[in-house]
Amino acid sequence: MPTAATAEKTALLGTMPSCMRDSMDDIELKNIQLQFPALRYLSRDDSSVQEERVELDKGSLLVAVQGNQTKPAILTYHDLGLNYISSFQAFFNYIDMRVLLENFCVYHVNAPGQEENAPALPEDYVYPSMEELAEQLLFVLGHFGLRSVIGFGVGAGANILARFALAHPEKVNALCLINCVSTQAGWIEWGYQKLNVRHLRSQGMTQSVLDYLMWHHFGRGTEERNHDLVQVYKNYFEHRVNPINLALFIDSYLRRTDLNITRELDPTRKKEGLTLSVPVMNITGALSPHVDDTVTLNGRLDPTNSTWMKISDCGMVLEEQPGKVSEAFRLFLQGEGYAVRSSRKPMTPTTPEVAPLSPLKMADYRLASLEGLNHVCSKKIDWPTATIHITENPISEAVVC
Repeated sequence: MPTAATAEKTALLGTMPSCMRDSMDDIELKNIQLQFPALRYLSRDDSSVQEERVELDKGSLLVAVQGNQTKPAILTYHDLGLNYISSFQAFFNYIDMRVLLENFCVYHVNAPGQEENAPALPEDYVYPSMEELAEQLLFVLGHFGLRSVIGFGVGAGANILARFALAHPEKVNALCLINCVSTQAGWIEWGYQKLNVRHLRSQGMTQSVLDYLMWHHFGRGTEERNHDLVQVYKNYFEHRVNPINLALFIDSYLRRTDLNITRELDPTRKKEGLTLSVPVMNITGALSPHVDDTVTLNGRLDPTNSTWMKISDCGMVLEEQPGKVSEAFRLFLQGEGYAVRSSRKPMTPTTPEVAPLSPLKMADYRLASLEGLNHVCSKKIDWPTATIHITENPISEAVVC
């Protein structure tokens, strides 16, 4: 029996001219073509980035400059198995970061021998320790005439920047540390990495080394949640990384010492330099294997100038959730008194785009960042489905976006 809806459709078709009905019958999808997204390559594709060699007391470093050098400086440092291209190029080309770069100049530092198409380091080359890698940044600042920088580091690079800030706090205005480890290597890490170093030196990029690098960067369950990105990085590690140079970098990171920092809640002793004195944004992904390390670091930082963030549904936050990181980084810089323009439309005519400058930047950061995030959350911005958990030290409650 025909339903009422079917009868209504039949009646409507009966009222249409026959020529129109005939033309509708003749419609064919002849010109539809499948369009696939552009393939992602971890190779240099930004002509606006200028690479320069910085001479050191021993050897040289490749530094890539992105932006107007008259603007405030952001200095980046990459993680194991990566360089400035594979670690930061996609993130700093993200639309929100492109707008932010109008106000800053970024200096991407490559660890010795880790740059793209780097030749194998000599057999007698003594790779710098983590402390020496941090001290090399003084040559970078001197080469470009920088008085101070904002540090932005991931993994091993975050550890290097933290060491630099501890040794030269007057040269660092703020730190954004992603998956930063503040302790020395444990027995399990030591065993795995020693095996990786041996394989890299004797056999090159083996499957076990590849699996470890994927776990180190993406954590668990990556294949299921982001298959395409996994294939891109697997191909990169297999074909674009110099195994000899990577083995030296890993061995140096494995021999790292503890940062020897501790939280001091006694206001009369805070000037003794027991922890990082600069403002710190401490970030990790909920699926990252380094969550516990960032919690440990969080417990060793000054609660008045540090914030811990865990971004859900990701392990490699810069690749999987660039929008969340860029928004949090913008709020962090605003809280430090930097005039940063947002690419997002204001929610109301009265919504400020620039945080007010204040001589008490360290104290204002907590209020500015949390109030900014609360304001954004209340307006239900059309962000991706992932959430940001902001927790101030000591951990009390989380602000969920």
